[in-house]
Amino acid sequence: MRKNAVLPYALIAVVGIVLVIVISVAGNNQRATLEKEANGDNQTEEKSEGGETADPEDIFKQSCASCHANDLSGDFGPDLRKVGKDHSADDIKKIVLEGQGQMPAQDLSDDEATEIAEWLADHK
Repeated sequence: MRKNAVLPYALIAVVGIVLVIVISVAGNNQRATLEKEANGDNQTEEKSEGGETADPEDIFKQSCASCHANDLSGDFGPDLRKVGKDHSADDIKKIVLEGQGQMPAQDLSDDEATEIAEWLADHK
């Protein structure tokens, strides 16, 4: 009976692929943590936990800018530069917390949603 010569190489390849995936995931998590620290995101979290509300612009950058752009001009999502002209702070808060159309509900605290809604409502 002959041993299968390919089996050890296949086993080594599978183990290698699994290791590459594990290291990649760990590296992505580490990179994200380092980026948050470099951007000062930890300070915002500390303010929120301490009872003080975070700056609405910081909340926007963390939760909304990926679709609406940092300057509110819209990217994937609609332009928000004059959103306060058509929507009240209460309307905006409801949209943020419940979603509307293609926009999903955002995972924000009630205080954060209020802060960002009032800030956006001032954009007229």
